[in-house]
Amino acid sequence: MNPRNALSGLDSLLVVRTLDQGTIGDLGRLFDSSSATRGCWCMWFIIPVKDFHAGHGEQNGRLFAALVERERVPMGLLAYAGSEPVGWIAAGPRSRYVRAVKTPTLRDGDPLENDSVWLVSCFFVRQEFRRRGITGILLDEAVTLAGRHGALAVEGFPTKGNRIGAADSQVGTEYMFAKRGFRPVREPSTNRVIMRLELQAR
Repeated sequence: MNPRNALSGLDSLLVVRTLDQGTIGDLGRLFDSSSATRGCWCMWFIIPVKDFHAGHGEQNGRLFAALVERERVPMGLLAYAGSEPVGWIAAGPRSRYVRAVKTPTLRDGDPLENDSVWLVSCFFVRQEFRRRGITGILLDEAVTLAGRHGALAVEGFPTKGNRIGAADSQVGTEYMFAKRGFRPVREPSTNRVIMRLELQAR
């Protein structure tokens, strides 16, 4: 990924890199910066809830590392300010997110598309770097990555509108997705909307 111009308030260039075995330690450092992500390892939408809680910490980390090694496409992207990891986006084929596609939010999606449509399942930005556009940059780069891997479309399930509470910060906002050309396709609940960007026409 190419370096980005310096963001407002950042002294260093922001660089976005695909996650691989060489950078998984940086993701661990990023997750350790917050009690909300420490021990999670973005396994919430992949494994059963009971397994997630039972393995919170090292076991979730081992499962995630195994996926990084095994999966054909990256598990996501890391944003760096200089050498410091400051942001993360989890994205990949919908079929990866086994538990997510069975939830009321996503279960109405076409299962025949699960391998060809990508899902943006989670964002995380270190608290002191928030409100500087990093989440949007990560989403842009995830769309680019999906296109390179032949995805038909990219979907997210953000909070409706532009307001977001702490409990929903990991999914982004409808406004942020819409600003990048995503269109609403379903409203599975009063506070969530499925946003989709078609890639084949791009």
